[in-house]
Amino acid sequence: MTVDSAVQTLINGLAEQGQKPFGEISVAEGRAVVASFTGLQKPAREVARVVDKIIDGPGGEQHLRIFIPENQGATPLPVVVYYYGGGFVAGSLDVAEESNRALANDTGAIVVAASYLLAPEHKFPAATDDTFAALRWTAEHISEYGGDPARIAVMGDSAGGNLAAVAAQRARDEGGPELAAQALIYPAIDANADTESKREFAEGYVISTADMDYFWGQYLNSPEEVEDPRATPSRGNLAGLPPALVLSVEYEVLRDEAENYADQLSAAGVSVEKVRLPGLIHGVYNMSGAIPRWTEIHETTVDFLRDKLQVN
Repeated sequence: MTVDSAVQTLINGLAEQGQKPFGEISVAEGRAVVASFTGLQKPAREVARVVDKIIDGPGGEQHLRIFIPENQGATPLPVVVYYYGGGFVAGSLDVAEESNRALANDTGAIVVAASYLLAPEHKFPAATDDTFAALRWTAEHISEYGGDPARIAVMGDSAGGNLAAVAAQRARDEGGPELAAQALIYPAIDANADTESKREFAEGYVISTADMDYFWGQYLNSPEEVEDPRATPSRGNLAGLPPALVLSVEYEVLRDEAENYADQLSAAGVSVEKVRLPGLIHGVYNMSGAIPRWTEIHETTVDFLRDKLQVN
């Protein structure tokens, strides 16, 4: 399939604006670029309640944002712990707010969006320690908000997909919680991935291969850390992990490493839904107002989570 027409319009607009690679701008400028994605989103939907919560994270105060859905079913409600993307360097709860509100309402689940310390100020394993701490806090406290600690899924997009995959492994290995599912949206899996999609879509599709190399370089302390499963989930033991949705998009550098991870999970005996959406690019999940086919990512994820979380 050719590039979606709305996607091509976006690509052309960014080119006209002179979008520079992330490695050629400051960290602050890169964060501002990601923050600007809110301008590509639909108006945020109303939910029943939003709670901002500060917890004691491994690196200090950690901010969680809890979305209680409208039109709640039988309580206690299932729970999705969500990790935003941004190359481990950028991203925020605010950028993810619109999609998290939609996710809560349409899954009927409480969504706990977790912040985490960003690189390069806080390198590996700060982000994964924070995100796993948020998962553990959720399991211990979500009943106070009407949530069911026995029905928790993790979810993330891009770098957040990496962190969700790692959280699933750590939950299995470090005493829980037992998870119902993991939803990985175009996840960043392996800094050293040598794939056709990294070559074919190296430039011209919003996130480049050079951008990903820059992000990994900011996150990791040394090249040797690629071998650590907390950085590269495909290097870990994949047996006994929760059912997974691995969603990729056609025109992007991370496509093949995401799909390879789905195949590895399946080979390890994990139940996997492997979905590739044609014509789309990286980042669409946070571009609901600019890319109408955002709904395909959202609906695929919602259907998967409702099934695995046993939402009536």
